[in-house]
Amino acid sequence: MKLNVILTGATGMVGEGVLIECLAHPVVEKILLIGRKSCGVTHPKLKEIIHPDFKNLAPIENQLTNYNACFFCSGVSSIGKSESEYFDLTYTLTLNFAKTLSKQNREMTFCYISGASTDSTEKGKMMWARVKGKTENDLMKLPFKQVYNFRPGFMRATKGMKNTLKYYKYVGWLYPVLRFAFPKFVITLKELGLAMINSAVKGYGKNILEVKDILILSK
Repeated sequence: MKLNVILTGATGMVGEGVLIECLAHPVVEKILLIGRKSCGVTHPKLKEIIHPDFKNLAPIENQLTNYNACFFCSGVSSIGKSESEYFDLTYTLTLNFAKTLSKQNREMTFCYISGASTDSTEKGKMMWARVKGKTENDLMKLPFKQVYNFRPGFMRATKGMKNTLKYYKYVGWLYPVLRFAFPKFVITLKELGLAMINSAVKGYGKNILEVKDILILSK
């Protein structure tokens, strides 16, 4: 099985890490990057569309067909945002993107980067966790072949990445200690990228993947 992948968020840390694995993996045949700005990467597998508004895909909709996997790595922090603003940038944006793809690619596996401690009940005290929970729940109602919600914890960046978050540069040296002390909460971006690829190729028995599931699927 070969994968034709749509990938978002390649100018962010998670998206760049997943892109690196997609470029290196033999099962990934082509990659369409969609983002608000260029990621600056060129590769024979790669095509890039610069599109500023994920809530209006009509101008590029005819270019989104014949793909069998989407790795949705876009996301924003909830820090400093109201619930309505965060809801719009997380739930509304993601669901609009996913709904458009589901109409055109019924055999697609949709992989969503969520977060550890996401609230599937949608009723908890943490605003971001409720919004992420609703996003996960409603993605799983769409007519994709498969939907997987990935909940990574602390992630070690891949060597040579350009978009590593600043604070990761100062705490990255702690990775071996954290991996030993908190194995259920620590992974590498390489493991996350491989798990996403393998979920589209092999499938998995759960729709919500915690760190332990990501590690299993990365093998």
